[in-house]
Amino acid sequence: MPRVTEIEEDGGDPTLKAIFDKQRELFGGLLNPTKVLAHCPPILRAAGLLGQSIEQSGLLPKSLPPLLYLRVAAINGCPF
Repeated sequence: MPRVTEIEEDGGDPTLKAIFDKQRELFGGLLNPTKVLAHCPPILRAAGLLGQSIEQSGLLPKSLPPLLYLRVAAINGCPF
């Protein structure tokens, strides 16, 4: 049982709506960290921007982030 409730509906918040819609389109559902960080939409948005800035910085080869995501998912036992 999770210690923090997971938020699955945007409740009319435009920030959550945009993020939730994009994740549902890309992944078919919401990622667990998103459902937890949704308790504070500004932090959720900032976390997303941080990830985007790392990918768009040009400091990592474009092929590396997907491999990192896959490796971290495997270490954590994620099925994807």
